[in-house]
Amino acid sequence: MQKNIPLRQKPKYPVESVDHALALMEMVRDYGRVRLSVAARLLGVSVSTAHRLMAMLVYRGYAVQDHARRYVPGPAMGQPPAGVAWTVELRRRVHPHLEDLAQAAGETTNLLVLAGTDVRFMASVEGHRPVRVGDRQGVVLPAAGVSAGKALLAAMDPADVERAYRRRAEQDGTAFDARAHAALTTELDAVRIRGFASNDEGTEEGISAVGVAIRDGAGTAVAGLSVAVPQQRYRHALETGLADQVIRARDAIEADLVDFTVGR
Repeated sequence: MQKNIPLRQKPKYPVESVDHALALMEMVRDYGRVRLSVAARLLGVSVSTAHRLMAMLVYRGYAVQDHARRYVPGPAMGQPPAGVAWTVELRRRVHPHLEDLAQAAGETTNLLVLAGTDVRFMASVEGHRPVRVGDRQGVVLPAAGVSAGKALLAAMDPADVERAYRRRAEQDGTAFDARAHAALTTELDAVRIRGFASNDEGTEEGISAVGVAIRDGAGTAVAGLSVAVPQQRYRHALETGLADQVIRARDAIEADLVDFTVGR
């Protein structure tokens, strides 16, 4: 019997229409621009059903239509979109590599992008083991607690990392925690030396992960790649070469991104 270790527990009595509406909201937030036909296909519903759901997001201010009749984040959306067309293209190019790595490692693979001091999971491919980490697509987590998030922070200039956390503290109306940031800086230094980042139950009990940063054709770190593992298998996975598998997958992805550059 297969068993997922989900980041989010599915309710005992799910309301399908609500779930579809929230999944649609995540698409608009994470993809930046969404066409109804694509939304309907990803949700597994008719175009007319997707249109009714989207109409409610528009009514509540979570989506608006642009000049090309695509849906983009509206003013009520809590966070800005992770990107626009480039995130869709990145996901298209990386997804086959996520599938290959999930098959080879037997564990769940993820593509993430940095959003300030958080990361967004843009895509997940579940592993094939009976007990595995569930799909994380659409989840937003603090970058400092996520393996690939740490790898992305480590790819930044340390001064830029500090500015990002000071800006976040200012936005939240809290004091900048210099001691906590010093500890993060030390950890990021270790990530740079080691070549990969790890997360041993840093975001959720029972889940650990290995992550790396992915660079585009210009050498800019634009995304993160991670493999999430149930904690009881984590040490064995590390000892048997999981980090090397992730690094090889990263290298293969970057080879497919030599002509792909994200304009900043």
